[in-house]
Amino acid sequence: MPPASDFLASLRRAFGARSTSAQPPLPFPGGRPLALVYRGPAARPAGCSEAVAALLASGPWDLDVRYTGPHEEIPLSATALAHAHVYAQPGGGSLSAAYRRLKKHADEIRDYVHGGGRYLGFCLGGYLAGATPGFALLPGDTDQYIATPGATIHNDRDTLVETAWRGLTRTLYFQDGPHFILDRDADVTILATYPNGTIAALVTPFGNGRVGVVGPHPEATDDWFLDEGLSVHHTHDLGLDLVTEVLE
Repeated sequence: MPPASDFLASLRRAFGARSTSAQPPLPFPGGRPLALVYRGPAARPAGCSEAVAALLASGPWDLDVRYTGPHEEIPLSATALAHAHVYAQPGGGSLSAAYRRLKKHADEIRDYVHGGGRYLGFCLGGYLAGATPGFALLPGDTDQYIATPGATIHNDRDTLVETAWRGLTRTLYFQDGPHFILDRDADVTILATYPNGTIAALVTPFGNGRVGVVGPHPEATDDWFLDEGLSVHHTHDLGLDLVTEVLE
C-alpha cells in the first residue's frame, strides 16, 4: 500500500478536471480497486467505520480500503468518488442528524452510483439509502424494523435479531436498524428477511451502479457483542455475501 501522502498527491494530480457521473472510475495509485469508507461525525460511535473497513479488507476482492470524511486525508467529494470502486456508509447515530451532515454530498453520491459506482449501507447507511431523508438510492424507502407489526424487538437497545438469510436462520447484532419498503415490481435481490417477513438486506441496481443495504450488522466484531453482554455470533460470511452481490 503506498504511503497516504503519495496516494493523495496522485489524487490531486488526477483532480485537475472534475469527472462526470457518466464516466467510469478514474485510475488511481497502485492499480487496486479503491474502497472508500466514510468515517466522521455521521458514523458514530467509534468502531462502526473500522468494522466495515475490516470486512472489506478481509474479502477476496483485493481492495485498497481508505477512509473518507471531513477529518480524513481523503475528503468526501465527487472527485474522490470518481476513483472509487465502492463507497461504504457505516452505521452510526440518528438518521436526521447524519443526513444533516451528509446532505451536501447527496447529489455527489447519487451521481457516483448512477454512473456505475457501488454503494454499501450498513444500518444507518441503509437508512441513508432511502428517501425520507436520504440519498434516494432505493426503489422505495426505509423505516424502523422495531415499528413494524409483528417485530420481535420493540426498543432501540443493542441486541440480537434473527433473520432468514438466503433461507437459512442466522442471528445478527442489531441496534434499531431499518427494514426496506419496496415499490411495486421493484428490481431487487432480497438476501435476508426479519421474522415478520419484512426485508433485512437487499441488493438493487441504481442507474448503471448497484446498491446493497442491510439493517442488522453482519460486520460486527466480537467486542461489539461482549461489550453488551450478548452471545457472540460470527456473521462476517453474511457481510461478505452482501459485498460480493454488490461488486459482482
